[in-house]
Amino acid sequence: MRLVVGTPDLYLGADDVVESADPGVVALAAELRLSHPDDVGYARAAYEWVRDTVVHSVDADDPRVTVSASDVLHDGVGLCFAKSHLLVALLRAQGVPAGLCYQRLYDDSTDGHMLHGLVAVHLDGGWHRLDPRGNKPGVDAQFSLGAERLAWTADPAQGEVDYPAVYATPAATVIDALRGSDDALALCASGLPSDLG
Repeated sequence: MRLVVGTPDLYLGADDVVESADPGVVALAAELRLSHPDDVGYARAAYEWVRDTVVHSVDADDPRVTVSASDVLHDGVGLCFAKSHLLVALLRAQGVPAGLCYQRLYDDSTDGHMLHGLVAVHLDGGWHRLDPRGNKPGVDAQFSLGAERLAWTADPAQGEVDYPAVYATPAATVIDALRGSDDALALCASGLPSDLG
């Protein structure tokens, strides 16, 4: 898939969601970097830390809604979007360009569609999508700079979409949904955005 991106330097900033300058984010990034001095090794370590240490809200049956990187780091839980916010913040904290991507996936539990959050990282001269959602039976996302190893592959026959844009800041529709809810489980059951609208 060909991603639509700007220059890598556009994907190094911080905001109130992707808090790459937050002290906790900076400290964790520095700790992970100690044993991974090269960018690829560091990106893999940051990805695996977020994927495996921060529990997906639905898997944990945890209704807390986290949005910003510091929220996710503090609470140790989050939806795919929130986990992506933390991973992008960790990558940027160590000078690795990263942005946010989205998929529109069919949800058989609601017979509708919902957005799913991913990360794109700029390494070895190109952009690579990663899925820090967290693995479980039937989901095996991995760090890969070759063939993508995402949690799900979009199926156009099901009305699913791989949006090609890499966003420097989170999509407004995602932030509005997260900030407009006080229950992550209820949000997943019926309130996630169905497209980037």
